[in-house]
Parts: sequence; structure tokens; C-alpha cells
Amino acid sequence: MAALGKIRKRGVALVIIIGLGLFAFIAEEAFRSCEATKNQQRQQVGEVLGNKINVQEFQALVDEYQDVLKMTQGMENFSEEQLNSIKDEVWNQYVNEQIIASETEKIGLTVTDEELQNIMKEGTNPMLLRTPFVNQETGRFDATMLTKFLSDYKRSLSNSQLAESYEKVYKYWQFIEKQIRQQTLAQKYQALIANSLISNPVSAKMAFEGQNQEADVQLASIAYSSINDNDVKVEENDLKAKYEEDKEMFKQTIETRDIKYVSFQVVASAADRKALMNTMVDASQKLQSGANPAEVVRKAQSQFPYTGIAATKRAYPFDIAAKLDSMAVGQTTAPFESKADNTLNVVKLISKSQMPDSIEYRQIQVGGATAEAAHKTADSIYTALKAGASFEELAKKYGQTGEAMWLTSAMYENSNSMDEESKNYLNAINALPVNEVKNLEFAQGNIILQVTNRKALVEKYDVAVIKHTIDFSKSTYSEAYNKFSQYVSENKTIADLEKNAAKFGFSVQERKDIFNSDHNVAGLRATREAMKWIFDAKEGEVSPLYECGNNDNLLVVAMTKIHPVGYRSLESVKDMLRQDVIRDKKFEQIKTKLAGVADIAAAKAKGARIDSVKQVTFSAPVFVQATGASEPALSGAIAASKQGAFSKAVVKGNGGAYLFQVLKKAERQGVKFDEKLMEQQLQQRAMQAAGRFLQELYQKAEVVDNRYLFF
Repeated sequence: MAALGKIRKRGVALVIIIGLGLFAFIAEEAFRSCEATKNQQRQQVGEVLGNKINVQEFQALVDEYQDVLKMTQGMENFSEEQLNSIKDEVWNQYVNEQIIASETEKIGLTVTDEELQNIMKEGTNPMLLRTPFVNQETGRFDATMLTKFLSDYKRSLSNSQLAESYEKVYKYWQFIEKQIRQQTLAQKYQALIANSLISNPVSAKMAFEGQNQEADVQLASIAYSSINDNDVKVEENDLKAKYEEDKEMFKQTIETRDIKYVSFQVVASAADRKALMNTMVDASQKLQSGANPAEVVRKAQSQFPYTGIAATKRAYPFDIAAKLDSMAVGQTTAPFESKADNTLNVVKLISKSQMPDSIEYRQIQVGGATAEAAHKTADSIYTALKAGASFEELAKKYGQTGEAMWLTSAMYENSNSMDEESKNYLNAINALPVNEVKNLEFAQGNIILQVTNRKALVEKYDVAVIKHTIDFSKSTYSEAYNKFSQYVSENKTIADLEKNAAKFGFSVQERKDIFNSDHNVAGLRATREAMKWIFDAKEGEVSPLYECGNNDNLLVVAMTKIHPVGYRSLESVKDMLRQDVIRDKKFEQIKTKLAGVADIAAAKAKGARIDSVKQVTFSAPVFVQATGASEPALSGAIAASKQGAFSKAVVKGNGGAYLFQVLKKAERQGVKFDEKLMEQQLQQRAMQAAGRFLQELYQKAEVVDNRYLFF
């Protein structure tokens, strides 16, 4: 009882303690939940219609497409530009697929397995024709070849050696099948929309007349350029009114940002160039004096290796190949600069000769318990061949086929390195006359060679090349970095960056409307960190210093303007509006000037230029040389006027104001109206118009693209 009494006395305190404990527990769980949500958001590459894709999922799609390109185009490595293009293509396809899937699900539109089977049976889909399952005789996709492969693939799963090669083709087929299904679904949806845009005989007749009824006119024109812009007064109210009139033109669905930036590329100093030139002069002198070219090239650390194998011009860099025909054998050049790749170069032409581009040969590889035993066996084989023994029979005796094979220059002339034995082997094949036999001795054994055919004689060159990029030294980079760092640290505002740039030898540049889908800033690679900063910064902020490019560029960025989703502000489009307002006011001036004009002579008296324009049709805008503009409004006005008529009103064009007299109207000769054909053409146009539906759907899909955070 005493214990209960104590509890009652301290009841309030206990309630508070228990409450705090429960609150701490709930708060901890809430914190963990928030942290988990933040982690998910940090991994989110994008979102379409509320469907999120994380970086691992997107990378898997990119890897899948890379594997497809490797298989179909024989590519192994991709440049940075190619990878960016691949990622863009994968992203756009993902967005389109999500949009189409959402729309077709609403109306129950699908692609059935039966439809897919029919596409395969037909075998003409372009995607199917890029698979390994094409019948070479018919040129069509062969479903039986696919069925056999799938059966073989299942059996290969129990064989680890076969499984890998089969797996690549199987994954490729899965990709193709998925693409065909998605492509077919999109085509069905597009056709559904296009078929809602029907054509009829009346519209077909009007379209035919628009294409084929031609008019010859006398045209009176006064160009807007005849009035000085400074003579046109533009008020703020004019700009506001024009903005309201054209406001829908300034609607943007994606946020963009304007920046100013300073980019500085570090280049070799005079001292750097002098040091490299000394190295190149020394190498040139050694080559001239007859030193071993392989040693000279190696010690000079040339970026182009010397193999000692004669090669065609295509094996050499373009700037080197361009010099070879003008050089004498044994000649060594003085160091020369190539602007295209920013290098200093020295070239020595060691030899030049006519050699076959393709050689057919056969060989017998001879081994033994020891190298001496192999040499002894090879001697006996060589002796037998010289005495008239059959090459094939001797090859079979030593467990080989002795079949002839072809060697082309392209198979070896681009090698980055060449050991002595490989060099001797290739030189022997190139030098052997047809049917001659040679016994080549190597450290581990022998090879008996026989050349059986030589084709396509070409000029080949044995050339020692010393090529060096004109690089900056560490001290040069350090000096440039310190200077740029001082500039950035002393100028923390946009105004200061612009004011003091020239003092440091820099210039401020501007770039408007950067999208977060752009791959770089200022045309420089490796600027992802700068991109992250740009889309996280506030107006007026200045970034830290970024090292980017090929480790040779310094960059600082200032955020000048953020254009959010929605309508661009009046201020941001004033320059564009001003030009439109000036054009409108010039037209009103010209219109007033031409008031009451009833014929071409009167228009000429008012200062208009008179020209003859022939074969004007409604379906194509007429180009007016006098104003240098394409004028669809003029084409429409002429089409609406009868032969002999003078224009009812002054026509407002893109480049000027116009009046006209229709001299002649006639149907184009040799063209007859085909109602069915015209309706088909209109249907095709409807299909093309329907193809633009994705743009409308995209704007409603609430697409979020965060790829710049990861790639």
C-alpha cells in the first residue's frame, strides 16, 4: 500500500517521463523515415507521371542499350559524346514509353502475343532484320531460326562455356522483342488519333487546288527596313500590350537558367614550348645521325610508337601521312607543329616500297620437349618441303590442317607495340615470294611459312615518328591557378567579376537558358559539379572555382536569372517584343502611306517597289526578294483573290507590307485531280500531325529530369 501511495504522489512526474519516452521513440522513427525518404530522393534520376526511376534502374537501361550497340555496330568503347547521346536516347525513350503506357492503359489498348507472333511471321519489321535470325536467301526474318536458338539457349545453360555467348544473343533478342512491342503499341495509339482526323472529297479538292492552282502577280512592296528603327517610338504600354497578345509564346514547361561565366584555358608557356623544342631537336639530330629509331622514339617518349613494320599511310596520323610522299628515303624533318592536335613532331622516312596489302599464307607450328628439339624437327620439315613434299600432308602429320589464311595490312599496322619475334614474323610474311618456304626460329620453337598468294600492291612506309602534345608544365598550371583563384576570391559579386575581369586578363561571357539536361557548361567537359551548382544557386550568387575540361580549364560561374516553369516575365522577353512592336508600328506607317491606293501605278508613286512574281500557290509561302522574307500571309491573300483583281487591303508580312495585282490564274499543266490519292495524302498529313501528340502529352506528364546530378 505504501508503494501505491508513492506512485500516486509522483503520478504527474511519471506521466511526463513516460510521455517523453514515447515522444522520443516516435520522433526517432519519424527521423528514420525522413532520412530513408531523403536517401531515395538523392538516388532519383527522374520522374514521369509520378513514376520514379532511380540511378541504378536508369544505369541498367543504359548498360542494356550499350550492349546492343556493341553487338550490332561492333563498338567496344564509347567516347564521352557518344555516352551522352546514349543516355539522352535512353531517357527520351523511357519518358515516351511511360507516357504511351499511361494513355493506352486508360483506353485498354494493348499489343497481344498473337500480334507479336504475326509480326515475326511476316518478318519485315526493320528491327527484326537487325537480328542474327535473318534468312540470307530470302532476306527476311526467319522465326524457325529464332525457335532453334531459344531451344539451344536453354540447353546451353548447363554448359558454362557456351552459356556466355548464348546469353549475349538472348539478351539482345529480349531487347528487340521489348522494343517491337513498345513500338507497335505507340503506332496503334498514333493511328487511333490519326484516324480521328478524317479527310473528305471537299477537303481533298481544296488541297489539290492549293497545291496546283498557280498565280502570276505584279507585287508592290515596301520593306520594313526602309524605315529606321530609331524613328519608331516604343512605349512601355506598347510592350505590355504585345506581351499580353503573344503571352502563350512565352510559356515554358521546363525551368531554365541564365549565367555569366569566366573560363580560362591553361596553355603551355614560352618556357614549356622551349623545353619541348629542345627535346624534339635532340631527337631529330639523333635520327639524322643514324641512331636506332626504336631507341630514339622510346627515349623521346613519343605518343606514336615505332614498330619497325612498314605500313600504309592510313596507319599514320593525318598530319604525318600528309608529309610522306614529299619526303626522300632517309630524310628526317626538323620539328614542326600541328595545330590540329596541338603537337610538335619529327618524322624520319626509313624506307618506302611497293608491298601487297593482302597476303595468303600457310604455316606449320613446330614445338618440342626443348627448343633445340623443335629446331631439329623444323629443319627436317623444311628440308622435306624444299625437296617437294606436300605441305598439307606434313601439316597433318604434326596435328595441323595447313590451310591457307589471309593477312591484311589493317590486321597489324595499327598495333601500339610490337615485340621482336612478332616483327620478324610479319616481315617474313611480307617479304616472302609466292610459294617460297621459310623456316623461322623462335625462342620456344619454329614456324614453317609459305606464302601462296599476294594481292593489291600498295605503297608502304617504314617511318619513325616522334609526336608530343605541347603541354603546360606543373609550374605553368600552378601560376595560372593562383591567378584565377585570386580573381575569384577578390570578386564575390557579378558586378565585380565584370568590372575586374580585364585587369586579370579574363573576359566575362554569357549563356542564356541552360537546361538541366545539358551535358556541360561553356562547352567544357567534366563540368557536372558546376551544373549541380547552377541548378542549386540563387540569383546573384557566384560559384567557387572549378577545375574542368581536360584538366586544363578553370571556371567560375555567376547566376544571373532563373526562369521557372510558367510564363517568362515581360522583362526577360522585352528585346524580342520590342522588335515585334517596331515591326507592327512600321506596318501601320506603311499602311497609312498606302491608304487609298487602287492600282500598281499608284503604289509605285507612293514609293513601293514593283516586281513580277510567278507561280504563287496557296500551299507554299512566296519568297519576296525585295524584302528578303518568306511570306505565307501573302500567298494566302493571293489565293483568295480572283484573276484581274487588285488586293483588297495592304498585306502585313514578315519583311514588309504588300499590295498586288493578280495577272493570271491557272491550273498547273499536266496534273489531274485524283480524289483518292489526295485523300491518302491528307491522311498521311493527319498521321504526321498525330505524331506530334507526344509533345502535348509530355507537357502534362510532370516530367522531372535529375540526370545532371549523376551523369
